[in-house]
Amino acid sequence: MKWEEILKGLESGELRSANKVDGKWVANTEVKQGILEAFKNGNNVNQDQFNWDGFVDKHNIPARKFTTEDGVRMVPGGSSVRTGAHIAKGVIIMPPAYVNIGAFVDEGTMIDSHALVGSCAQIGKNVHLSAGVQIGGVLEPIGLAPVIIEDGAFIGAGAVIVEGIQVLKEAVIAPGVILSKGVPVYDCVHGRTLEKGEPIPERAVVVPGTRPVSDKLPWAKEMGLNMNCAMIIKYRDEKSDASLELESFLR
Repeated sequence: MKWEEILKGLESGELRSANKVDGKWVANTEVKQGILEAFKNGNNVNQDQFNWDGFVDKHNIPARKFTTEDGVRMVPGGSSVRTGAHIAKGVIIMPPAYVNIGAFVDEGTMIDSHALVGSCAQIGKNVHLSAGVQIGGVLEPIGLAPVIIEDGAFIGAGAVIVEGIQVLKEAVIAPGVILSKGVPVYDCVHGRTLEKGEPIPERAVVVPGTRPVSDKLPWAKEMGLNMNCAMIIKYRDEKSDASLELESFLR
């Protein structure tokens, strides 16, 4: 499939850079390769021809523009969505925010101010990305699945989720949590440590925490220093559901 067709398919939602197969998210390598080909075949041009005065980018991946027929609320003030990113009906994008190529943002999701949705990230239905949330992009290596945020998840202000981390349905990530492959996640409810690469479980409530440094750093241990971690302190119940209910009138 040519890269031109891949970008159109991504934008319409017919193609995705990652798909859930037998309950597991896997990268669509053909699609990701097509995105890389688009960059390779693009030439830097002044974006005035696309009514973006003073900007320079590849000629074949300009920023998208929306109309009322798209059903997207793109609030004025410096946000940008790149060609090849899918934005479904009912999505709200508050300024300034950025959605990169290959990303998929499903219906009813809120992208708040200063939030980033990186290349190929997959964001489900009715997700809330609070102010300052950073969802990392994963274009290379092409076989690596991107960051996944499933339906109904709530990502608190300033949270950082990178390196292909998966957050399953209706999980809550508290403000300031950092999730990457190098950050351990402790399930304090079940008394276990999530395995490396294991998704954040459905309806888990994750908060930032600290842990003592290892014996491999004796001076740091002697000084009482701690390292970053994330902790599951509960799973959502009726009370937490009520506190996170999204107001329909905002849409």
